[in-house]
Amino acid sequence: MRPSQALKLWQDVATSEVQGGEPDLSLRQAAILLTIYLDPPPHTVRGLAAKLNVSKPVITRALDTMGAMKLVSRHRDPRDKRNVLIKRTVEGALFVERFGDVVVARAAELPL
Repeated sequence: MRPSQALKLWQDVATSEVQGGEPDLSLRQAAILLTIYLDPPPHTVRGLAAKLNVSKPVITRALDTMGAMKLVSRHRDPRDKRNVLIKRTVEGALFVERFGDVVVARAAELPL
């Protein structure tokens, strides 16, 4: 895939998301959500902040928004009450799966 094709795909997916009527995520929120769903757990605020090279408050704000959308949930780690574990939800899994379907569909529309 050439860079221009990759950018066109990104544009097409972003446009589909904005027009789709579903809540859309910022790029930062999408990166956090995909990390939670594609990388093996456990996920913590501290771990996500380190992996994405952002501050813990950035992760917390994104999780607040995604929690309100029921895409993720947060729970205290029963073994270490200082840690907050980020959990996947059914709604979040369906959101990520649908997003993947959009990417595949838009990629199939790209000219070769």
